[in-house]
This record gives sequence, structure tokens and C-alpha cells, in this order.
Amino acid sequence: MRDPARHARATLLLCAWLCVATAPQRAVAADGPREAHGSADAFAAPGVTLAWGVLRGASEAATLVVLRIVAARDAFASVAVVGIDPFTQRQQPLLAMTQVAAGIDVRLPRTHFADFPRTEVHLYGMPDVGGTGAPALVVYYLGVPDTTPEFTSEAALEAYLVQRIARARTGSGSKTP
Repeated sequence: MRDPARHARATLLLCAWLCVATAPQRAVAADGPREAHGSADAFAAPGVTLAWGVLRGASEAATLVVLRIVAARDAFASVAVVGIDPFTQRQQPLLAMTQVAAGIDVRLPRTHFADFPRTEVHLYGMPDVGGTGAPALVVYYLGVPDTTPEFTSEAALEAYLVQRIARARTGSGSKTP
């Protein structure tokens, strides 16, 4: 004979176990930094705004990709940028850990992205928070964003980056996590 109460308890227990087993795990500080995928030519999150532009040179080898990083000092103390080959995991520092300033430009030859297509912007909180030395936020890109515009003059690039950072901060046309 079947016991309906026992069957109901077993079913309830199985459902509870499935809910726990398939629920997303809560992130804790020990899990590492929060990551965000920057897929557009601008990215904005609380305390940081990024924008990309390309300065065309006389040749492909002379063409530069510019990543502007603007971070609030009360949100982030320092920033570093690294290029990564996702196949070999080989890394190349692109910007050593630097104190946050009004705006930091990372200038790279466009040819760099053939060898190191993944770019990670590491943003660090106040010094030695938790003693981990881990970034508070990592914004990563897989290549130069498709929406990145190209310019033939330094003045046009500068004007665009200033305007794009301002637009991204107001939330018009930027990727936010």
C-alpha cells in the first residue's frame, strides 16, 4: 500500500533539493571581482566610464586604438589594463597599476589585438581592502568593439571621446551592467 503523506513529503523534499541545486550561488568577496562585459564603444557603471576610439594612421601599423578610462576617486583608487590571448592565457600589461586620474588614455597599435584580443580593465577599490589585492571590478572586451568610430585627426578623436564619455555618464547610448 502507498502512503500518500509519505509520497507527498518525498516529492516536497525532492522539489526543495532541486531548487537549491539549481539556484545561482550568491557571490561573496572570496569569489573574486565582479566582471562586466563591455561590448559597445562606451561603458558606464557607478564610478567608472570607458570610451573607445580609433586614430587612423598612414598605415594599419600606424593606426592607434584609444581606450579612455574615467573613474571617480571615491569609487576606485587605481586602475590597470591587461591584454590577454584567450587561447594561451598569455598576458601583456598595457597599463601598470595607476592611481585614478581625471582621465587615462591607453593607446595601442590596432595590430596588438591580433595577438591579445581580450582587454581587461581592472579597477581597484580603496587600497588593501580586505587585503586581497583583487580588483573590485573587471570590465573586459573581446577585441575592439564593432561600434568604435575611426578618426583621421587627434582633435576629432579628442572631441569625440569627451562627448562620448559625457553621453555614457548620462546613460544615452552606453552599455551598463
